[in-house]
Amino acid sequence: MAVTKEEVESSLTSKLNPVHLEVIDTSGGCGASFAIEIVSDQFEGKRLLERHRMVNAALEKEMKVIHALSIKKSLTPEQWKQQLDSNNSQPTS
Repeated sequence: MAVTKEEVESSLTSKLNPVHLEVIDTSGGCGASFAIEIVSDQFEGKRLLERHRMVNAALEKEMKVIHALSIKKSLTPEQWKQQLDSNNSQPTS
């Protein structure tokens, strides 16, 4: 039984209440591999490893089927804002 992108989004949304979430199925549609970018207030005061454990815990059911999960970003809203501001202030060539 494959996991869909929508199922991953639903689980992360209900458990971590992200202000930004991007889920990409990197398996070519078979639901075995995902890349995630997530921004949540619940990450406040947590180290990177703790954040990744939170994401894995939120996807406990799905992880029984998912073979690869790449957490590209797990940021607090403030960190995300700083990153966006930094990217927008860089000159383009």
